[in-house]
Amino acid sequence: MARNQNDPEIINSSLIWLKTQIDVMKENNNEVFLILTGMFIFLMQCGFAFLEAGSVQKKNTINILVKNILDSFIGSIAFWGFGYALAYGVPGNGFIGHHHFFSTYVDYFGEKFSLQDTTNSNATVLPISSNAYFANWFFQYVFAATAATIVSGAMAERAEFVCYIVYSFTITGFIYPVVAHWVWSPYGWLKSGVGTDLFMQDFAGSSVVHICGGVAALVGAKLVGPRLNRFSENGEIKPIPGHSVPLTALGAFILLVGFLCFNGGSVQRVSEKGDSAMVAMSVMNTILAGSAGGLVAMVTDRIYSEYKGKESYWSLLITINGALTGMVASCAGCNDIAPWAAIVIGSMGGLEFTFGKRLLIRFKIDDPLDAVPVHFGGGLTGTILTPIFALRGQNIDGKPVGGIIFGAHKKAFMGLGWNLIGCCGIILWTFVCSFTMFYTLQNIGLIRISQKIEKAGMDIKKHGQTAYPDHNSLQFVDEAANASQGNLERKPQKSNNMEMIDLPAYVNTTAWEDVTTSVPQQTSSSEKSHNNNLET
Repeated sequence: MARNQNDPEIINSSLIWLKTQIDVMKENNNEVFLILTGMFIFLMQCGFAFLEAGSVQKKNTINILVKNILDSFIGSIAFWGFGYALAYGVPGNGFIGHHHFFSTYVDYFGEKFSLQDTTNSNATVLPISSNAYFANWFFQYVFAATAATIVSGAMAERAEFVCYIVYSFTITGFIYPVVAHWVWSPYGWLKSGVGTDLFMQDFAGSSVVHICGGVAALVGAKLVGPRLNRFSENGEIKPIPGHSVPLTALGAFILLVGFLCFNGGSVQRVSEKGDSAMVAMSVMNTILAGSAGGLVAMVTDRIYSEYKGKESYWSLLITINGALTGMVASCAGCNDIAPWAAIVIGSMGGLEFTFGKRLLIRFKIDDPLDAVPVHFGGGLTGTILTPIFALRGQNIDGKPVGGIIFGAHKKAFMGLGWNLIGCCGIILWTFVCSFTMFYTLQNIGLIRISQKIEKAGMDIKKHGQTAYPDHNSLQFVDEAANASQGNLERKPQKSNNMEMIDLPAYVNTTAWEDVTTSVPQQTSSSEKSHNNNLET
């Protein structure tokens, strides 16, 4: 006998089924959002690769590209094995997380098992669900990889390959995860407030990613020393420009797009009321901060150069790095500041970059990518300014009190103090760990390449190839050189486009002139006929 559809049991059962489906859909939407935004953040590795490749000398292009590729590979293994567990493993303490090393205690297929919590004999730790683990692991991994990539730019063109492998693994597997645990894990001391009822306000990583990576870059650049001939004994500063400005600009544009997902994706969900608005707000504030940073850096650099009596230009590279610094500064509070405040914070970031770059040079610290003023300086600027301009800021009984400008509450000032304490803790932790690592590598001779290799370039010596090979021109130079030395068995071959030969940088110009003047230019019969017709 059919039951009436108005039966309360049927209605209740249908509602339960409907609620279950809605919950599943929300969960799936959140996971897809994390995966997609994480993919765009992962594409920032491509942006860093192009930015760094264009900013180094031609002879080191392959080396910097290999390092950026390996950063992704090494980082994923390190973060899977150790990093995620130290950052977000549950349960954890105020300093560090634990459990879930190598994806252990993850409920892959819904089979429940338990792990006894050693901190509480009556508590049982259930494995983390696959829904909560896999998507979140990938999203958090791309942040960790970004922190390690920052260091490669500051140490470019003179760091040993083994040194890069060691610090890439250590940063993604240990140094960065501890910082992430402090700020973003509910167990972390900067997140929980350790009894102060405060939390460190860093939404998308101005301190976690950029101060951490920037401090490690500063220590590495200082200990590895400047590139050859960068600073002379008489105090002269010799610029060593990169070989491709268009490649640098392409990398910068990719990074600018990636930062939109870097900050917007940090909402980490789009299924609840107000989530999409927060994503849009974060994206808008990010682009405004980047725009302001680029413009302020460009104008300030020109004005300062004129003030110092030097030649002044509208510098593309200064504009690019100023924009990146503005976006880095916006990371801390992009979800909690008004658009005009984003412009102010981005402008302060651009201003900081202009003078931070010069400060490094004054201390004779060679940073080919200006990674330290962009990331360390920009991250510090954003982390300090966010509690001042915050719309919501700290909470009292679950209600926001606003930042210093909008709330003027005592707790807003305490929030600024807590952010300052957090910055000091992150700087100290990263400095001690990085200095220990790089100093050890320095003492065992694994931090810097030899002068011979540095002069020749790491592409040929370390990787056995050049980034821009021209086989025809190389063959002609080789054969012409043999002919000029009296080896008549190998004669130079005629090239149809001799005027367009682009000789590699390592070919000596004087030697080339000697070769070409000693080798007779051969003209084919068809070319002679064509020339006679032209004369007629």
